[in-house]
Parts: sequence; C-alpha cells; structure tokens
Amino acid sequence: MHAFEEKRFNTGEIEINYVVGSNNGPPLVLIPGQGATWENYEKVIPILSEKYHVYAVDVRGHGKSDWTSGDYSFSSIGRDMTAFLKSVVQEPAVISGNSSGGLIALWLAANVPSLVKGIIMEDAPLFSADWPRIKEDSHVYMVLQVTVEMSKVLYESRSISRLARTFMKVKRPLPNGKVSSVPRSAAYFISFLIRLSQKFRSGKPSLPGKLGIIVDVLVNFDADFSQAWVDGRIYEGLDHAAALKQATCPMLLLHANWVRHPDYGLSGAMDDDDAAKARELAPGLIYKRIDSEHVIHNHKTDQFIAAVDEFMADLD
Repeated sequence: MHAFEEKRFNTGEIEINYVVGSNNGPPLVLIPGQGATWENYEKVIPILSEKYHVYAVDVRGHGKSDWTSGDYSFSSIGRDMTAFLKSVVQEPAVISGNSSGGLIALWLAANVPSLVKGIIMEDAPLFSADWPRIKEDSHVYMVLQVTVEMSKVLYESRSISRLARTFMKVKRPLPNGKVSSVPRSAAYFISFLIRLSQKFRSGKPSLPGKLGIIVDVLVNFDADFSQAWVDGRIYEGLDHAAALKQATCPMLLLHANWVRHPDYGLSGAMDDDDAAKARELAPGLIYKRIDSEHVIHNHKTDQFIAAVDEFMADLD
C-alpha cells in the first residue's frame, strides 16, 4: 500500500481523509462500511488500481476524517461525498460501497445522478437497516447498542471486569439456530490484553488478528455514529424504496450469507425477500448471490474483483 498516499479534502463543512491510486482507468470510489476505514480495502486496492483510478475514503466520524458528533445522517454524509465527487474525482464515477457504504452509494445514485456512472452495493442492508425495522427485526441493532456501550467503557472505565462483561453481551446467531458468544474466560483475557495494550500504546489498543480489528474499530470511529443508528438520526435523507425507484444508473447488488434467528431476528444485511423487493423496485438492477461473510471483498476477494470487472466492462 506504500504507493497510495493519504490525502485530506475540505468539503466546505469538514475534512475527509482518503487515498487515491494511479490513473489507470475510469474512476472507482470505494466506501467502507460502518466502523471501517479505507484500510479495510487494502486487500483489493492494489488489484483494482491496475485497471481503474481508485479512490477510497474514510466516512465522516471514521479514522482520520473529522468526527461530527451529533451530526450523522445520510444527508450530511451525502453532502460530503457529493463535494468529494465534484472537486476531487471531477468526473462521473462508479461508487462501490460495503454495508452502510452501499447505502451511501444508493443515496448518491438517487440524489446526484450526474456524478454517478454506476453503483455496486456490496451486501448493503437494504430495507433491514431502514427505520423502524432495524429496531424490530435486526440482530445488528443489538450489536450497535453494545458497540456504543463498549466504546464508552474503553474510555470511561479502567475496570477489566466491566469491559469483559460488555464483550460477553455480543451474541452471534449461527446457521444451525444456536447462538455463539465470547466465553467468560476469553472475555476477561481479551479485556486484560486491551488494557495492557492501552497502557503501553498511549490509549490506542493494537492487537493482532480479528481481535485487533474489533478493537481498532472501537477506537477509530466516533461511537455517536453507532448511536445515530440506535436513536434513528442516521436515517434522515434516505428512504430505501424511494431511492431504488429514483436511481437511473446501472446498479449491481452483491448479496452475502444471512440467517434468521427466532430471538435475534435477521443476522446479515438482507434476507431473500429483501433482495427480491430490491429487484422488483429497480428492474434493471443486476443481482449476484455470493457464498460469503458480510465483507465480500475480504472473504471472497476473487469473486468480488470478478464482479467489479464484469460490471465495469458492461458499463464501457
């Protein structure tokens, strides 16, 4: 990734952090999901940059972009990305977003069509992350609540036991109908490592593997971004069904795995009914089902790259 320089762009409201590759083709803008920064695309950026002019951004409230506690909504994020497309990219681009990044891509397609050549919604939570359904039928709502609590514990309390108890609240529905959680002994050990890491790394935990990713998510984005999903502020400016009807550019929807649990609701971005509804509202939408976890570009990199290449080739 040494070939990709981090840059700053002032939107007129805030500054956002981004990287850009060499101009080797049409512009492709990558928008990570909630909690992730542009580094989430490190696995695919070098490959995509061989054919495209790749940009990857930190959404407001994430990483090195400005944090705007109290002002997180699709309207405000949409303004950021509109300014970025106009002033930095400076030509119609394909927008590829994972998870909530896919919803941002949809907002752009519906609201600033002249700046968008096409969008790729990588396991975007269409309908499942619309208000108030997310509160009633989505496992991710519980995850968001725990994320907010965990972020507060990381900064407000030095208690290892309190942090461990918070970790133990995270539940994951499994395809067999059971639920997995962090064992008590593991939760305390993880919490000890985090506190040790905080002590020797000036407050920024940095641990290996998946644990390191989880902790980095907690410290590298504003917990109020999750709180905005919990209390409903984020949804201002985006109605999923209306946006799908309004968007006229080519659209690709990649759909990863999901399960439904009787107690926790939908675990995953969309169920099959959601995907079918999206195709009904946007008849020209291209749909691909991929056997993968949520972040397809990391778990099934080759299939993601192939889907992007095919979509871009069809546009040309």
